[in-house]
Amino acid sequence: MAQADTVAFIGGGNMAGSLIGGLLAGGFDPTAIRVAEPNAEHRAALANARPGIRVTADNVEAASGADCVVLAVKPQVMAEVAAGLNALPDGSVFLSIAAGVTCTRLATWLGTDRAIVRSMPNTPALIGCGATGAYANPAVEPGQRALADRILHAVGEVVWFDDERALDAVTALSGSGPAYVFLLIEALEAGGIELGLEPDVARRLALLTAHGASRLALKSDDSPGVLRTKVTSPGGTTEQALGVFEKGGLRELVAQAMQAAAQRSRELSGE
Repeated sequence: MAQADTVAFIGGGNMAGSLIGGLLAGGFDPTAIRVAEPNAEHRAALANARPGIRVTADNVEAASGADCVVLAVKPQVMAEVAAGLNALPDGSVFLSIAAGVTCTRLATWLGTDRAIVRSMPNTPALIGCGATGAYANPAVEPGQRALADRILHAVGEVVWFDDERALDAVTALSGSGPAYVFLLIEALEAGGIELGLEPDVARRLALLTAHGASRLALKSDDSPGVLRTKVTSPGGTTEQALGVFEKGGLRELVAQAMQAAAQRSRELSGE
């Protein structure tokens, strides 16, 4: 991809900062990056942390002429922000990283026939280990999708969907998923403390176990189910513990939780 591409970030928060950092680490020209951020202190911090990028308080100034405009603001202010960009000429692809804001709603505010990519990143993107679901509306051209993909790939892996409705499931799985994993880590830590381990030891072992298991599953050709079976000796300690999980309905509980998250995502999309 030619480095002639320019990217404007509307909003300079944590996720925008991570995307910018990932792009720069991947060789993107800092002078081709613009950021609009209303907070003066945040603007100064961005400019100091990322030499070469252009920082402004004016959304239109940042977005004008950009090949991709990344909408990195909270859903609650998206309508106002997007409407303020309505007068921009066609040519840019708009990449939204706001949860629950559909392409249809964005097009209503930005103007019809806009090229829009809606994405659902998750918080591990903050350390370059994100899992992002993305959808491009019919107005997005191949080159625009490739640019959006490069931006999102700067902080992790990207999965593209042909049906925007799939992003509700993505929200329930990878979008909210880190919180589920954190809850399990909390429970493992608490269980270790109850069994007599020092709190700092219990936390470290819980964190390392979750980290190691995830890395093993990512690197293995076996499914998580097969890996689970391989570490579960008949009549052993792991089998005993898993039996309690199964008896307690862990699988059904996780499924119900994800259904609730997906339903809330659908509700937010319609609000």
